[in-house]
This record gives sequence, structure tokens and C-alpha cells, in this order.
Amino acid sequence: MLKPQSGILNLNPNENPSPKKQQRSRQAASMAWLIRPLRRTLFSPSLRTPLLHQHPNSTSFSNSRNYISDMRKSAFQDNILRLLRKEIQYEHDHCPPKQPTTRFNSFTVDDRSGEQWIRLKRKFGEKEDITIDVTMFDGSVPVPDSGQVQSDEQLHITFIVNISKGGDSDVLEIVCSAWPNTIDIQKFYVRGCSRTANHPYTGPEFKELDEQLQDSLYEFLEERSVNDGLAIFLHEYMKNKDKTEFIRWLQTVKSHIEKK
Repeated sequence: MLKPQSGILNLNPNENPSPKKQQRSRQAASMAWLIRPLRRTLFSPSLRTPLLHQHPNSTSFSNSRNYISDMRKSAFQDNILRLLRKEIQYEHDHCPPKQPTTRFNSFTVDDRSGEQWIRLKRKFGEKEDITIDVTMFDGSVPVPDSGQVQSDEQLHITFIVNISKGGDSDVLEIVCSAWPNTIDIQKFYVRGCSRTANHPYTGPEFKELDEQLQDSLYEFLEERSVNDGLAIFLHEYMKNKDKTEFIRWLQTVKSHIEKK
């Protein structure tokens, strides 16, 4: 029969435990009595998760994340604003835009601020009203330099000349290209003043016309100051407008980001 000794069971009746083994057994028994109530507290069924694994206060954690997010957002916006201010300053310091002119020869010039085109208008004779709508630079072609090592670009502008004589008369509409120092007629056609036709006949391609007729139509425009001088003016004007609109765009973006 097993006989307890000092609260410790001797599993081998023929062996007397040493004092060290008795001491370790007593320590283990004491630790067991301490751990049982602690386990009951930490892993109580009334708790959804053990106390040791619960998260910190959720509100504080969320506030901390929001604060970090706001800091990153602020730093990102500050960097954008710094770059925008630097770009605006650079444009003002290096060849700032000029005040746009309001006249060219007999034409008045409407800058159409904030838009990608301008309008020129004039009267010719007693009846003719001439309107020219001009795009900003809308294309380019490469032009090899004299050394044939590098190539430059020749910028292109499209403009449309409308010539009317008032009332219900038809309108001449001439589509042209403006190169840096010359103009080319692309289309020359007649349309009704009301533009009611869905698919009007616009005539043949200008290059297909008889050469003498082509020359006569160039002279027709030349007489109304639509000539190579106009092409030179438009290129200079659009270079300035391109810079002006770019700076305006930079300032608009900056104002939008700064707005709270």
C-alpha cells in the first residue's frame, strides 16, 4: 500500500526519495495551486478572448492611425505645393509672359483667356465681316538642322477664316495651316449661314484645284491680310499664350490643393 510522506506520493515503495527530489516535488505542488486560480481568471468563459490577448483601447488605436494618416497626407500636399511654387517662380524668372496684344493690323484680337483658342475679327470694305478662329499649337513636324545630327520641330497651328456679307448670304469658310512663317490653305468651301445641311458638299481638296486658281485664292486672302505675316504673328502670340495658360494652370492647381 502506497504511503504518503509529507503530502508527496512515493510511487516506488522500495525507493526513498532524496531531499532534493522532495523539495522539487513540494515546489511543483505549490506552483500547481497558484496556477489553477490564475488560469480560471485568465480563461474564464465569460471573457470572449483571454485577457493576455486583448487589443489596446480601440478608440486610441483608431485615433493614432488617423493622426499618422493626416501627417502623411499633409507631408504629401506640402511637397506638391513646394514643387508648384518652384515651377511658377521658374516660369516668372525665365522669360515671363507678356501682356497679350489686342490688335494685329486691322484685326481685333480676343485672347479667350483660359481657353485653347483665340478669335480675330475685322471688317473689309462695306459688307464683309471676317472672323478667324485660331487654335493653340496642335501639331509639329521634324525639321533637320543643317548638320543633320539633331532635328528641330516646326510647330503647326490650325485656323479657320469665315467671310460673310451679312443677311442670309452664304459664308466662305477657309481652313488653313499656319507654319512659323507661311500659311497653307487646306480647304476652301461655301456653306449656308444657318449650317442646316447635315452633310454639305465641301468641294474638292484645295491641292487638287488648278494651280492658277490656287494662286488666285491665296491673293484673295492676301488682300484681306490673311497672309504669311499673320502666320508669324500667330506663332509669336501662341508662344506667349502657351506660357500664360501654363502658369494659370499651375496657379489653379495650387489654389485647389491649398483650399481647406
